[in-house]
Amino acid sequence: MLYKWAKPLSSILAGILMHGLCPAALANTTTVEQVANDIGTNHIPLASIALILPMRSGPLGSAADALRSGFLAAYERDKGGLAVTIIEAADTPAEMLSAYLAASPKFDILVGPLSRTGVTAILKNGQISKPTIALTQPDFSDADESRLPTLLLPIGLSLEAEARQVANLVSTEKGFGKVFVIATAVSWQRRVATAFAQQAASLGLKTEVLTLGMSNGIANQGAMEQLNQRIQTENPTALFVALTAEQAVQVRSGVGPDTPMYGISQLNSLIKSDSNNSLTDLNGVRLLELPWLLTPGDPAISAYPRPIVNDGAARNADLERLYALGIDAFNVTRQVAARNAAFQINGATGRLNIGFGLGTPAFSRTEPRAVYRDGTVVPLDGP
Repeated sequence: MLYKWAKPLSSILAGILMHGLCPAALANTTTVEQVANDIGTNHIPLASIALILPMRSGPLGSAADALRSGFLAAYERDKGGLAVTIIEAADTPAEMLSAYLAASPKFDILVGPLSRTGVTAILKNGQISKPTIALTQPDFSDADESRLPTLLLPIGLSLEAEARQVANLVSTEKGFGKVFVIATAVSWQRRVATAFAQQAASLGLKTEVLTLGMSNGIANQGAMEQLNQRIQTENPTALFVALTAEQAVQVRSGVGPDTPMYGISQLNSLIKSDSNNSLTDLNGVRLLELPWLLTPGDPAISAYPRPIVNDGAARNADLERLYALGIDAFNVTRQVAARNAAFQINGATGRLNIGFGLGTPAFSRTEPRAVYRDGTVVPLDGP
């Protein structure tokens, strides 16, 4: 059994409020919200769930709110006898760890934190006694990823994992050859470039990582000319761009469309409802994208409501991805609550394969392949 049977939710909440999640910080930096459910006061839920998120007033407030909304949208669709309580704490490693340790004895399954520093603090502390579904990947810089604690399952969106999947796609489509890997000095882009290069090398591809100088969002002209000259001289099999969509447009405009270009979901900053916007300069570029944004009409996706956006506000692709992660986080939680040790979910963020509760946790996400066509991102394998 992964966890003990739950106590009545009213007792759980009373215990939190009486004993405090964080003795020195409950009033100011930790809040507890019981989510309405249909269980009734005289029934014991299948499992009690604590969703631990950064405060909405903090720097990760918009991200936390998007994920929370997705989680609750999935909960409202299929509560499955579960009882959910939301705990918001200041997004510092110490506060997240304190909230986690205080919640752990009172809930059956814990979901969170959202920040890498928070998850890493919990991992390093080592006191993981309940199933914990982390919403991001911990920092494995000084730890072995293969030695995750039995009860810790990270399911966060990973740009590095996307890069490795794209390397597989390049290998499949292009075979052997050399790939120019292009990134700026921004840390996430360097991580993505490294992940792609390592995976590509393991598949027999040659790679060279090139740093693109940027100033105020504009690519350095000399660097662009040098890149274009090298492409003409060396004729690489493909370009992998660990860039944003706006940066990739500059590269494509500078070097032309003849060399195939690949990237990750960050190349898509548009929502399908944004009919007035398009990036025709990226036509033909291959990438990955979550089903939530790529195939919104699919019945498994359209079953969930779209996030509410304030009047006049534009939809944000990254926040939509976090909303989709919230949906999948709840559906993973529901499977864990049912004590399924191995399962697959065709989710809002991709096809998830999960093994949890028996030995080292196993998690993989396969995202659909996509391509820019007529300025928008569409399924690569679709019509």
